[in-house]
Formats: sequence, structure tokens, C-alpha cells
Amino acid sequence: MNADIQDQSLQGRRGSETTAISKAKWRSLFAFTTHSHVLTLCLALSLSLASGVITPVLSYLLGKVFNSFTSFGAGNSDGSELIRKVTRYCIGLTALGAASGILHAGLLGFWLVFGELQAKCARDSLFAGMLEKDMEWYDMRKDGTEALIQRLQTQIRELQMATSQPFGFAVQSTVTALAALGLALYTAWDLTLITIATIPFAAIILAWISAKMQPSIEAQAVELSSASKLANNALQAIDTVKCFNGQDFEIFKYAQVIRRAAKKYLIQAKANALQIGFVRFVTLSMFVQGFWYGSHVVIQGKKEPGQVLTAFWSCLMALQAVEQILPQMLVLEKGRAAGATLAAILSQMGRRRRVIMTGSLASQLCEGDIEVRNVSFRYPSRPEQPALNSASFFFPAGETTFVIGKSGSGKSTLGNLLMRFYEPITGEISIDGHALQTLDVQWLRNNITLVQQQSVLFNESVFKNIAFGRRDWDRVQREEVRRSIETAFLQHTINDLPLGLDTIVGTGGNAMSGGQRQRVAIARARLRDTPILILDEATSALDHISKGLVMNAVREWRQGKTTIIITHDLSQIEDNEYAYILDKGVVFQEGYRHALQKGTDGPLGAPRRPSITFPINKRLPKLPEESRRPSYASTSSGPRGSTVSMRSHDSLSIKYHPRPQSVYVPGIFRAASEHPGSLRRSPQFEPLLNMNRISGLPSMFTRSPDGSPHQNSSTDATFDWPPPKSRNQQVQDLSLVNELHQTRKSAVRAANTKPVRTPPRRLCEAVPMQTINLPTATGGRPDHATVSDGLSARRQLAPIKKILLTIWPTLSWRHRLSLIAGFACAAIHAAATPVFSWVFSKLLSTFFLPENRSREALRWSLSVFGVGGGDAVAAYFMHYLLESCGQAWVDYLRTEAMKRIVDQPRVWFDRDKNSVASLIECLDRNAEEMRNLLGRFAGFMFVVVVMLLTALVWSLIVCWKLTLVGLAAAPFMYAVTKSYQAINGRWEDRCNEAGTATAAIFTETFSNIRTVRALTLEAYLHKKYLKSTESALTVGFRRSAYSSIFYGISDSGIVFATALIFYYGAVVAASKVFTTQNIVTVFSMLLFSFSNANAIIAFVPQINSSCATATRLLRLAYLPHKSSHEHTGHIRIPALGVIFFDDVHFTYPSRPHGSVLNGLNLKLAPNTSIALVGSSGSGKSTIASLLLGLYPPTSGTVTFDSIPCSELHIPSLRSIIVVVPQTPQIFAASIASNIAYALPEHSTLASRAAIERAAEMAGIHSFITSLPRGYQTLIGEGGTGLSGGQLQRIAIARALARQPLLLILDEATSALDGESARSIRDLVRRLTSQGVGVLMITHDGEMMSACEEVIVLKAGVVEERGPFRYLAQKEGGELRRLLSDG
Repeated sequence: MNADIQDQSLQGRRGSETTAISKAKWRSLFAFTTHSHVLTLCLALSLSLASGVITPVLSYLLGKVFNSFTSFGAGNSDGSELIRKVTRYCIGLTALGAASGILHAGLLGFWLVFGELQAKCARDSLFAGMLEKDMEWYDMRKDGTEALIQRLQTQIRELQMATSQPFGFAVQSTVTALAALGLALYTAWDLTLITIATIPFAAIILAWISAKMQPSIEAQAVELSSASKLANNALQAIDTVKCFNGQDFEIFKYAQVIRRAAKKYLIQAKANALQIGFVRFVTLSMFVQGFWYGSHVVIQGKKEPGQVLTAFWSCLMALQAVEQILPQMLVLEKGRAAGATLAAILSQMGRRRRVIMTGSLASQLCEGDIEVRNVSFRYPSRPEQPALNSASFFFPAGETTFVIGKSGSGKSTLGNLLMRFYEPITGEISIDGHALQTLDVQWLRNNITLVQQQSVLFNESVFKNIAFGRRDWDRVQREEVRRSIETAFLQHTINDLPLGLDTIVGTGGNAMSGGQRQRVAIARARLRDTPILILDEATSALDHISKGLVMNAVREWRQGKTTIIITHDLSQIEDNEYAYILDKGVVFQEGYRHALQKGTDGPLGAPRRPSITFPINKRLPKLPEESRRPSYASTSSGPRGSTVSMRSHDSLSIKYHPRPQSVYVPGIFRAASEHPGSLRRSPQFEPLLNMNRISGLPSMFTRSPDGSPHQNSSTDATFDWPPPKSRNQQVQDLSLVNELHQTRKSAVRAANTKPVRTPPRRLCEAVPMQTINLPTATGGRPDHATVSDGLSARRQLAPIKKILLTIWPTLSWRHRLSLIAGFACAAIHAAATPVFSWVFSKLLSTFFLPENRSREALRWSLSVFGVGGGDAVAAYFMHYLLESCGQAWVDYLRTEAMKRIVDQPRVWFDRDKNSVASLIECLDRNAEEMRNLLGRFAGFMFVVVVMLLTALVWSLIVCWKLTLVGLAAAPFMYAVTKSYQAINGRWEDRCNEAGTATAAIFTETFSNIRTVRALTLEAYLHKKYLKSTESALTVGFRRSAYSSIFYGISDSGIVFATALIFYYGAVVAASKVFTTQNIVTVFSMLLFSFSNANAIIAFVPQINSSCATATRLLRLAYLPHKSSHEHTGHIRIPALGVIFFDDVHFTYPSRPHGSVLNGLNLKLAPNTSIALVGSSGSGKSTIASLLLGLYPPTSGTVTFDSIPCSELHIPSLRSIIVVVPQTPQIFAASIASNIAYALPEHSTLASRAAIERAAEMAGIHSFITSLPRGYQTLIGEGGTGLSGGQLQRIAIARALARQPLLLILDEATSALDGESARSIRDLVRRLTSQGVGVLMITHDGEMMSACEEVIVLKAGVVEERGPFRYLAQKEGGELRRLLSDG
């Protein structure tokens, strides 16, 4: 046995990544470098060293060329000698150009390969490392597992970016600086030392500025992690967000965090801009002392002008090399921090709170005897609350044993401990007499199958999901799978699928219903057929008959095998089956059902607390003949269904106000086109319109002094992104709209039910809440159709021009002024280079002067000092202002994308390409890379263009012949550069595709880590992931090869053009048509211009990477807005009235293989309680989705008080209809925030008293107050873990807090114990008596009995309806069949 000992505290583990960032060293960039990478790294470094020498050699040759021109200008040589010397040097330049092309091609290629290797190693190491981490590590993630996964992907990308091209060029520039400095010292050591005298001081300043960047990088990483967590929570729970009108709430929270992250980034941008401006000043200011001393030594005859020029040019190139590193510093700093963080996460592998024995015992046979002795356990996320407290169990081999208890009593904890997801704090667990710690974990999990309530399916076929039950899943035969399907009664479901067993179930199994997923999980367990089976609420989503059939099949299958069934459904237990009853982690009752049912002391032999009462299967008493009214027979025939008379209430109860006093409308639903008179008012609802208002709710309309309604301008607080030019264009752009509306019929309202359109009521009187406080543009916006032209193709990058055109409309006027100022500074910065070139030529001409050389040299040196000062200031403001505008741009697009994402119809989220993981990646990593287009590249490209134009015009004026010869190379360079950009862009997009596919496997694995471990799928998923990373690596290698070839050609082309200019310059000079001074001036301008143009070519891979990520983010930011069925209506209704489904057909677009509703005719009267019953897949939950407007019907109409749903204002409808889903969706926030979710802060409904009242009604108040922090306890991702029943009751409290007119409970009691379910039944009766309608979707007979009417669905139509007792006793009735054993 091995012992792994934890040597850090839990708090230290949570903060170790943050500490790693603050202590990141440059060697962190190589944290994932292995021995196999050494050869690639050595080759890349060698090529960097060799290519770094190119510039000093070029400097040497340039010095020789200028020396020849100086000699000619001074009259020391003739024209023929000049041409001869320059020709020789130009041949050397040509050879140097060829060598430069080869070396730079190899440099880029090998560094891109090295970056790909680092990314692959990081991905593989993290995947393998996280597979080894215990569940405690996942529980203790501060921001939750989902946010961690997204940040890891971003940090891997940051590490890859830093260790590829930027690091390679940084090494090259460093070598260039050192080599150039060495050449300068060799040529004229005294001049060199005087020239670089200010460098040590400058280095200290730069190091100090760099040190100030790390804390802001750390802080930004924390904020971006929080933003990812918020976005992930919102998109994972998109149904809840929509149903509770939480769109604005989520956008507001997301925008707040993004703004905080932006502030941290601007600190980095300011520091980086200061570095660039400072180096620029130092670079140019060294001319003052340098040229003054150089002219002095030339006058004294100690040095030749060529030597002085070579030394000085070398110093200049050394500092320019340092200057070229600075734009890459942010990338390198982020890569350094990312490497340190990733390494810190890996270093935590194997650490635990205490000594854990890792066993290796693997018996050949597992009998299945399980003994749990005095086990105590507390979850790491809630150490103050015991989950089990000295609990003891014995599960004999070959028998079925039940574990029952209230929500949170510790039932599921038992399964987690048996699977060794956690280790008990005290006590011992043994299997077949062997302590659990001594058993091999893989052997253990191969002999125990755990089926949990939340059945996880993988994005594979149905066949493979079932086959995963076996370790040798690739050898499973279809016949074996079919036998497993029969146990789970999945035959009909499989037959209805378009490809049968080969149908892909989608991400998370979203192509199947909850009950179908549970049955697939049971079929998987049947195929696995281990000696020990644990069913943890594994049939909670099944209807009564399916549950009974499956349980009977399980009993037959599990005869003679150990089976543990964890449930709160006591009807599943037979008289001769043994049960343990848990309460607060303690076993307080145990025994056979028949003994416990008698009410006598059980096997424990001691008086106990009040025990759970077992339901006794008794036939319902026969109803009197007269009570069997024909009106309750099957009502599926007829066009209008049937209606049940309901009690009416003249007044509302003071205990519960089902009528919300005001309606909160998300900003994304507000539009200037809303009809002012869209609220239907009836005299019977007049008192409701005059109720007290809730303060703090945003008002869509207010009344003018004359009483007429007008739109409140406060709603302009939301974004004002332009819709497409026409609705037709919008529909053409989205196949989604075609899916939703292709068969939808127009609803025609009957003349006698047509409502009178009257002005709407005023929604509130207080100052409206600002839904989002981001700058909005008032100028013109780019048209959606125009932008989408460049964004729609999956493998096609949007042109950079089209991307940059989206900047101006997204900025506020303050940022627009900053943008103008930034480009003005860029223009000054660009003009500084030609001005410097001209002044530099004047300095060179001082060597030709017969007298006053020192005075003229000092004069022009001081001129350079002035140019350097102005250029430094311009460079600082250019970089900072453009970075700040770039940050504002991506922040707007991020928030706009989030706004439009949550506005998309529900079916949009069912598509694989719109998975939550890919959306979060776009909002996080893609936005960070996209910012570089404006912050780093746009300004630089503008500078080069302005500089080139200025230099060309100036050169044409000074010496047009030489300039035209220089321009002759432009077509060739343009063609090469465009080819390089196109090829690199294509492969960059393919790399992004491969990276996204790899990230999807990573996310799927660790989001479902419990299921992965329970099924021992680690090896399969690891192999699948390695195959994916290998594929991504191959694509990266190909990108490296193609990109490097064209980069080498473009780089050598610059040197060839330089040689051509020098040669022709010698010819022109020899002809004496132009003066030597003019020719030297043109040389200086063209050389500096070519040098900067070459720098742009070096940035092409990074520019294309930013364009690829920008294309993805802009796709989201330009999604159609307010174009779905959710925005077609404008009528606000104060009450629901009669709800009628008229010949409604519906098919889920993501599941087109089967229709769910087939001509449904259903009438629901208000203020009553109705149970909606039917087998799994009969359309119950679909009806709830249609009532809430999540989907439109495929055909037919749903009307509310005779008004079609398509004409209703959906947010208003969702404010009076609230749903509690079977799977509660909890947000990463406090319990109080979850209950008051999306309610305005100052609303009375969000007050502490209202929250506590809702919790009391849901039966969760006592539990909440027992927690140390009470209602402020954090739950959800990264918070305290709660049981399924506790989460369901919090979801019920959230619904009750909104005081709806209709409460939909969709299997909302499936995870509740009997006592809690009884309280919910009482709540239903109480709500109904107070005028609140309840639609109960359930399979539970006792919940049905609490309702006034039961509606039974079958195959998407109403089969029968009536009182529960009548239908339950009806001979041949569907409900009676469902409640029986089938």
C-alpha cells in the first residue's frame, strides 16, 4: 500500500494558483517542456541565434555601403569605384537575404511547432492529472469545476501563444541586440560606451515597470474566471433564466465583472505603453551624445565615417531589437502566469487532507457482503455539517436492501463512500471482509455500479452509451445491448429514434427526455451486471407504470446479487425487503417492511423518534354511482376538449398575493415598437390594476400629464444594436427562424372574444433599475447582413477590414474621442520616422562638411532629441489609448454577445455548435485575443501605412528615380504577403477548430467526473482525448510548415529590395543627376520604412489568430435580436383566464424523429389545481414549455383568455406563470439570492421577510437557518453542496417568492421524502384556496390526489380527465393502468 500525504491546508490549496501567478518565473514558460521537446527547442533556439546575427551583419554591410557613398560624396573616389564597391556589397546583401529567408522560415516553423508541443503536453498532463485528483479537490474549487475548465483552456492557449512566435522573436531580438552591441564595441568601443551610457538606467526602469504588471495580470485572471463562472451558470440554466425573466439580471452581473477585469487590464496596458514610450525616447535620445562624439573622433582622424556609422547603426539596431520585444511583453507575461498556474494545479495532484491508503487488493470473486461500521463523514465544502454520523449498515450478499430518509439525511453519501469518491473521517467500510482502503479502486468500481438520479449520457450514440457499461465496450455485441434495453423497457424509444441505436444523443443527452436518460442508465447498468448495484433515485423521472415495470425487471435481474436502492418512494419496498431509515446522518430505524409497518419497535429494539409511515397498498373505495359523471370520461374527441367548472375567488388572501403588483420586463424585450395600448383590461380586473406598486421595477410606459401613455426613456439603458434592414434578410440569415415558423399557422381570433385594446397600466412609479450601464453608441451601426457576410462561413475568416469596421459603432463618444486621439498620436508616431530619417541624413551629411562638423553634428543631434521626445509621448498615448478603446470594444461585444445569446430561442441552445463550452470559450479566450487587433496591431499597421506614404512622397520629391526602383519590388512583396496571410489564416482557423474539439472532450469528461469514475471510463476518455490532441498537433504542424515557407520568402524579399536600392542608388550617384545627400536621405527613409513593413509581416500569424477568434465572437454579437417567437406579441394580460390548446402539434427541432403533441385539444380553467399525468414522453413537460413560450407550437394555437400566445408579451406572461422543473437549476450565489433570483433589488418580493416566507412555505426555512451563514450560505458551483431534495425545495421557494397566478410543478417533488412531499401537497391545496392555479406534472398518486382534477395524456393527446378518485377506479381507464403495475 502507498500513502499520499497532504501537506497543505484546504485554504492553501484554494489559493495556490493565485500564489503561483504572483511568484511566476520566466522558467514557467517551460513548465511543460519534456525530454522529447529538447531537440525542437534546441533547433528553434539555434535558428533564433543564427537569425539574430542577420541584423548585425546587415548593419555591417550597410556601414560599408554608406562608407562608400561618404567617400564618393567627399570626392575621395569616382563613380566607377563606387559602383564596383556597392555591387560587391549588394551581392553580399543578396546572399544574406537568402540566408535570412531560410533562417527566418525555420525560426517561425520550429517555434510554432514548439508552441504546439507545449500546448499538447499541457493538455495531456492536465487531463491525466485531473483524472487522478480526488473528488474533494473538485469540491474545493472556489469558482466551481465548470469555470475552472474554461480558464484552463484559456491558460493553455496563453501558454501556447507565448512559447511560440513571441518567445522565438524575443530570443531573436535579444541575440540581435547582443550581437549588434558586440559589433559596435568591436568597431568603436569608446563611441559605443558613450552612446549606450543611459542603457543601465533604462533597464532598471523597464524592470520596475514590468514588475508592476504581474499583480494586475493576477487580478484580471480572477475577474475573468468569475465572468466565465457567471456566464456558464446562466447558459447552463437558460430555461430558468428565460422562465424567470432573468436575462437583464445575468447581463448586468456579467457586464459588472467584465468592467472590473477591464480596469485590471488597462493597468497592464498603461505599463506596457510606458515601456514602449520610454524605450523609444532612449533609443532616439542617444543620438545626442553619440553623434556629437562621433563627429569629434572623425575630425581628429581617429575613426573613419564608415566606422562611426557602423558603430552607431549597430547601437541603434540593438535598441530597436529591445523595442521590438516590448509589444510581445504582455503576451509573454500572460504566458508566464499561465504556465505557473497550470503547473501549480498539477502540483496539487495526490494531495489530500489526511493519509489515504491506496490499496492494491483485487479478489478474483466479489460476493457482495458490505459492512459499514460507525462511519462519520463531512463534505469538504460544508465541514460544519455532518453527512453521516456514526452510521452502521450491513448489506448481505445476494439481497436487496433499501435506504430511505428525508432530503439531506445522508442517503446519497453512502453511495459516494462505497464508490470511494470520498474517504470516511472515522469508521470503517468493508466488502467481503476486506477494508475498502485495501482494495484496488479500479477493481472496486468494476464490481460496483452506481446509477444516480441525474443520469449522465455522453455525446455518443445510444449504443455506445449503453456499451460503456462494460470495460471492453468496443467488443459489446448488439444482441447484448438489446437484452439490456429490454430490462429498461427502452424498446419503443429506440425504435422511434431516426437511427435507432446509432442515434447520437447530443451533449449531455439533450436529445432525450429525463426519463429516457434514466432508462438508458439502467440499461447500461444491466449490461455492466456487477455483483453490487446501487440505485440512487434512479427511477425518479419515470411514470408509475414504467417505474413498476423497471423495478420488477430489476428484481428479477438482481436475484442473488447485492442491490442497494436509495429512495424516498416507500411504495417500491415490498414486505419482505429490508430497509434502513436515515435522519440527519444517523440510522434511527431499520428492519423488514412488514415489521416497521406494524408500528412496533423495529429490529433496533428501542423506542425511536416518529418514524416514516409506509403507504399501504389499498384499493381505493368505490365511489357512489351518481358521482361517476359522464362528463369526466375521455375528452380527447371534439374540437374544443372539455372544461371543468372552477371555484372563483372575489378577493385575494392577505397571506399570499398571487397577483404580482408589477411586472419586471427584461430590457431585451423592450422596444420602441411596442404597442402602447397592448394591455387588455376588463372591469373584473380593474381592482388589480390599482394595487400598490413595487418600488424599483423598471417601467416601460408612463403617463404624460394629459393621461396618454408614452414610452419611458429610461428603457434606453439597454443596448441599441441595430436589427437587420428587413425581416426577410433576417430570416434568410437564420435557419433557426425557418425551423420554428415553417409550419406555424396564423391564429384567428373569434369576433365575439376579441378583446378591447386599452392603454396599459403603469408598471411602477419609482426610478427604474438600470439593467446595464455600458456605453451605447448613437451613431450608425454596421448592418447585420453586411457583417454576417464575412462571419457566417465556418472555415472562413472575416476580413480584418470588416472586423475593424465594427469598432466605431460600439464605442461611446468618450472612447471615440480616445480612438481619434490614438490614431492622431499614431500619425505623429508614423511621421516621426521619416522626420527622423531626414534628420539622420543631415547628421550623415555632416561627415561631408569641410568645416564646423562638431557644431552641425550637435545641432542635428539635438533635433533628433526633440524628435525622440515627441515620438515617445506619441507612442505612449497611441498604445494606451488604442488598448483602452480595444478593451471597450471587446467589452461591448462580450456583453452584446451575452445579451443576444440569452435572447435566442430555446431551440438554438440544443445545437451542438452552440454548446455552453464553445460559447464560454468565445466570450473568454476569443475576446481576449480579439482585443489585440485594435490594441496591438491596428495602430501599428496604421503607423506603417502613414510612414510608408510619407516616406514615399518625400523620397519621390528628393530622388524620384531611386524611389520608383524601390517601388518596383512592391507588387512582388504584396503578392507574397497576401499569400502568406491567406494560407496562415486558413490553417489558423483549422487549428482553432481542432482546439475546440479537444476542449469539448475535456469539458465533457470533467463536468461529469463522477459518472466517468463510476463507469471506469477514464482509460477510454483519456485515449479519446489523446487522439484529439494528436490530431490538433498534426494540424498545428501543417500550419507551421506552410506558414514558415511564405514567411521566409517575404522576409528575404525585404533584403533583396534593399540590395536593389543600394545598387541603383550607386548608379544614380555616379551619374551625378542627384546629390549624394539626397540619395542618402532616400536610403534612410526607405530602409526605415522597409524595416517597419517587415515587422508587420512577422505579426501575420498573431493577426490571423486574432481574426479567427474575432470571427467567432462577432458571430455571437451579431446574432439576430428580437427576431424569435418570443418577441412577436405585445399584449399584456393582467390575469390568465381560460387557457386553451387548439389542435396543437409539436415536434422538438432537435428531435425531429418523433412528434410529441399530436393534435392536442386541452382547456385549463384558472384558479384550480390540475394534475397532468402520463407515461414518459407523453408530452407533459412539453405543455409546460409551450405555456411559458419557450417553444412555439409546430401547428395549432395556444390561447390565454382567447388571445393567442403569439400575440402576448412573453415576459409579462412569464411573470404570472412560474415553473419548478424536476431538475432544479441553482446559481452560484447565496440561498437568498437564489430564492429572489432576477427580482429587482428594491422589490418587496425580494425583501428578507418575503424570502423567508417563501422558504417557510416550501418547507426549507428550518434547514437554512440551521446553516452557519443561514440565507447567506453560498450554494451552486464552488459553494456548499446540498441534496437533491433540498435543492428542489429552494427551487419551489424561488417560484413562490414571485407570487404567480399559475404555478407549474414539473415532477418538483421527485427528490422529496414523504414528509416533505406531504407539505407540498398541503401547499397546493392552500394555494388553490387563495386563488392560485397549480399545474402539477407528476407520476405520484398521492400528489394527484391533492389536485382537483387529473388530466391523463397519451401519445400527445388527452386520453381522459376527471377527479382523481373517479379515474383511479375507472375500469379500463388509463390512469388506473398507470397507477397499477402495468
